[in-house]
Amino acid sequence: MPASATKSLRVAVLADSDTRWKWGALTAQRLAPADAEIRLDGYLLRGRATPTARQLKEVGVRADSLREVTGVEFLRAMGEASYDVLILALVGGGVQAMLHGLRAAWAGAGKRPLVVTGYVGVVYEKLADGLLLRHGADLVLANSRHDADRFRAVYEGVGADASAVTEVALPFLGGAPYTGEHEPYTVVFAAQPSVPDSRKDRTYLLNRLIEHARRHPEREVLLKLRSKPGEHTTHIEELPYQKLVQGKDLPANFRLVYGHMGEVLDRTDLLVTVSSTAALEALHRRIPTVVLTDLGVREVLGNHHFTGSGCLASWDQLDAGHRPTADEQWVSRQGVAADGTYATAFDTARERIAELLDRPGGLPPLTPYYTPETAPGYLPGILARHHLGPDGVPLPGVPAADKEPGPVRQIVRRAARGAYRHGVQRVAPVIRRMGEL
Repeated sequence: MPASATKSLRVAVLADSDTRWKWGALTAQRLAPADAEIRLDGYLLRGRATPTARQLKEVGVRADSLREVTGVEFLRAMGEASYDVLILALVGGGVQAMLHGLRAAWAGAGKRPLVVTGYVGVVYEKLADGLLLRHGADLVLANSRHDADRFRAVYEGVGADASAVTEVALPFLGGAPYTGEHEPYTVVFAAQPSVPDSRKDRTYLLNRLIEHARRHPEREVLLKLRSKPGEHTTHIEELPYQKLVQGKDLPANFRLVYGHMGEVLDRTDLLVTVSSTAALEALHRRIPTVVLTDLGVREVLGNHHFTGSGCLASWDQLDAGHRPTADEQWVSRQGVAADGTYATAFDTARERIAELLDRPGGLPPLTPYYTPETAPGYLPGILARHHLGPDGVPLPGVPAADKEPGPVRQIVRRAARGAYRHGVQRVAPVIRRMGEL
């Protein structure tokens, strides 16, 4: 029965990393009506970035059930289960594969869940590619008015239906507004796994952070890390700051910290980053925020997204005591909702979900923009990576894998992941350096 009739909502979230699980699970909570009970079942797509138990705990969202699956396992589960809403918190290729797989799995079914997808943060690269891979979901969530306008322009520009685009806000904003300096004054650098990506640039940022701590012994300077050694996140981290900091003479007021970003922001007086979504979390709470220009303002860094924000500054300026003031107009267009409108940011999406779930006769089949006819040289490869044929049906010979892996399979899987991570963190950088000689 629709959520509007039963006051309950059954939601499934499929995620392929810690950040996307956080986005998907929190989005599920935001989309549920205030007076509805929500049952949340989590499915973690098996791969290099499958979240660890620590990463899942750090998100702070409790699921009623949680299990690791392959793409084919998930599709089989969706063919049997009964949900109101399904949230695909995946990379673009994963979303496209699941859309085609779900279309095949639900063929001939009476009713199907409403399918939602979107982005976990700032969209600053591969806009057209990522959007068209997400086309076909019933709702494509845009985290700001700025993104909603861009999303619609891309879809309309290729002749695709843009009605699925729905403006919301980042689901993980919140926390108490900043009221003034703490004792001690605390500077937090929010590290990113892949930005910047070179040893030289990452070492430069680390050295400047350490030097800032030395220049200001009265301040507490924190390096906020996303993952512990051996863990992977949404993006590959070849050069963890934990390794770069080894052997350095660190001042007493400098520390490495993990944990929930919201808890770290509770004691932050100045948030510094290259382009992390943490900047938007801080701006929502009106915490002074700096997006660094030391390495340039470049698309590859993502800090170009913050042009016009009033937050761009360098370490030299910060060392000299600069405190930025965010541009209110820019902030309001970015879904940060620092003006108190965050409480209503998801109202439109909730209304659309209620309308679609009440649609007479149920929802029509999923209709992605990409088909074997419109993208015959692109789509089959995307589907094949998830063991699906051009029609979205699992390829012959794909195992059911419905049972829990045995001890041998678990050992092999751990070894494979370890080899992959060794290749990413040790071998790949060496090969890259050799290529630069």
